[in-house]
Amino acid sequence: MADAETAPLPKIVIEEPPPPPPVKRPLFARLGDVPMRVIYRGVVGGVAALAVAAAAVVFFVTGWDRGTPTAAGPSDVESLVTPPAPGSASAAAPLEPVPSGSVPSGSVPSGSPEATSSASVSASVSVSAPAPVSAQGTASPVASPTPGKSALDLAKADPRVPRLPAERKLRAFRGHGTPTKGRVKDKRSGITFARFTKTWKRVTSSPFATRRVLPGAKGAKHRGLLATCPVPIAVQDQIRDTAFLAARWTLNYHPAGSKISWTASQPIKAGKREGWLLGYRVHYKVGGKNHQSTAAVALVEVPSGKPALVFITIPDAQKKRWSDITTLITSLRPI
Repeated sequence: MADAETAPLPKIVIEEPPPPPPVKRPLFARLGDVPMRVIYRGVVGGVAALAVAAAAVVFFVTGWDRGTPTAAGPSDVESLVTPPAPGSASAAAPLEPVPSGSVPSGSVPSGSPEATSSASVSASVSVSAPAPVSAQGTASPVASPTPGKSALDLAKADPRVPRLPAERKLRAFRGHGTPTKGRVKDKRSGITFARFTKTWKRVTSSPFATRRVLPGAKGAKHRGLLATCPVPIAVQDQIRDTAFLAARWTLNYHPAGSKISWTASQPIKAGKREGWLLGYRVHYKVGGKNHQSTAAVALVEVPSGKPALVFITIPDAQKKRWSDITTLITSLRPI
């Protein structure tokens, strides 16, 4: 039996259904797929950014005003070279903070060699220093510089220091002066003067070039002082004005509250050198009682540098030595 012809069977193709759309997972669920090193770096970077931002906020809030420049205060140098004026509590002593215009008895060591420092007085006054201490242990008042006013203007406005009189000669003091022998040479100041052989005792000079004091008087708290140095204040155009400022400066070496009354104002000659002399009394109170010291300041022009200053003051408790003032002034010579 012959095989019957058959038709080919149709090809059956089964179509696969399309894949379902991806499911969106929450952000926190997807963090698990991120490497941990990336997470750590991100955390560290975020913390650093927050720290920088916080520091910037703190700077602008608290540090802005601190960086704002303020006006400068008065110059210390001016207060150092300007003698004190009443009512001010600022401190700036041009030299040492020890009152010696009438030096407290027992406060100065005896038998010390006379010191001659190589540093100039002008250098020592260019730095700030404590206010001079008065004999009563209180700081002498020092004037703060006033803008637009010179040292001479301030001195003329000081009620402790009256205006200088017309030329007036220093009177000769009665009594026998202390004997002298030889001369004292102040090489730093460029001046020489008679050496007293008795009574006046040489003591440590610093910051002066030379310094001598009288023995303490019984019942007195102060003693006489004789000192020399290059003038420690601003030099003026006229030597008379410089002497005026120097006399005012010597109030640092007298008791607090001292006032000046003039007894002499005259040109002088030390050898062939020109100079100016001021004589004055310094009035003050000690223990509620009125006292006075007789004093003199002499300035002598020297070939180089500032004029030489010679300062002597003797309290009323030692008035028998007032004649030493005349001896000293008449013996001045340049080196």
